[in-house]
Amino acid sequence: MIKHFTLSIALLLAGTAFAQIPNASFENWTHTATSGAGGTAGYDQPVSWGTANAFISTLDSVYTCIKGTPALVGSYYIKLLSKAVPILGAIPGVAVTGAITVTGTTYSVSGGFPFNSRPANLTGQWQYMASGADQGHIVVFLSKWNSALNKKDTVSFTNYTLPGMAMTWASFSIPLTYQKGSIPDTAMILLASSGTTPVAGSYLSVDTLLFTGTVPSGVVTVVNDHATTTIYPNPAKDRATIYYYSLFSGQMTITITDIAGKIIRQQNSRIGIGSNDIQLDLSGLIRGNYLVNMTDGMGTDCKKLAIE
Repeated sequence: MIKHFTLSIALLLAGTAFAQIPNASFENWTHTATSGAGGTAGYDQPVSWGTANAFISTLDSVYTCIKGTPALVGSYYIKLLSKAVPILGAIPGVAVTGAITVTGTTYSVSGGFPFNSRPANLTGQWQYMASGADQGHIVVFLSKWNSALNKKDTVSFTNYTLPGMAMTWASFSIPLTYQKGSIPDTAMILLASSGTTPVAGSYLSVDTLLFTGTVPSGVVTVVNDHATTTIYPNPAKDRATIYYYSLFSGQMTITITDIAGKIIRQQNSRIGIGSNDIQLDLSGLIRGNYLVNMTDGMGTDCKKLAIE
């Protein structure tokens, strides 16, 4: 049985900006009839959102995304359920404003929708329940195309872990964290009923999504909410260790600067989901205070380091 799922995210360049989130109240759905393992009834798909239902239809008739009704506002809402399916075992219910491709234990999401504002919060209505130690989450990416480097820059990244349980409909407001002061051109929202170790029975229902408030241009509020970081010993001499517990796998760039921001040393390290111990070579650095910046593609963390 497969227990761990990896989420791979790629934001693609989009065009004209929407004012708000497409199909934010989940009133619009399409139906796909199936004749394979999914049976003849088929599945429902929220317009402008990607789910794993098409993939699951080749294995089973138990889907992880369901058109819920009645809703508090309008007729429908989205319900995501972590389910046990043949071959794979327990898999999470995931929906994204884009497309989802399932390959083995990896959910790859891509796309996003055009968006050029700097909202302060993502708000809406939800119900959720976690089975065992499972925890669902909501992810918001805001990005901007960097034509000089031919890549997307992350303007804002927020990975919000669902706290406790909300067995009845409740309002929520998730504050967004900004890594850059620029205006984004693309947004992506991901909803998930489970974390990296899904447990069958967990669910997340969402309705009436809305971006609210404004964070002024130039304001940066870097908070690393997708990893836990410690540097030890601190103060250090010739060597130190970064303990980095991450929810994602990938490449991390570590940059040591002086207090004025001048780059003193830089290294790249591969990190995996879970605990990582990364060695820092401090030989040759003079006594004083430094900043250690750690960027892993999902966000940035910064720690002070004293060298004796």
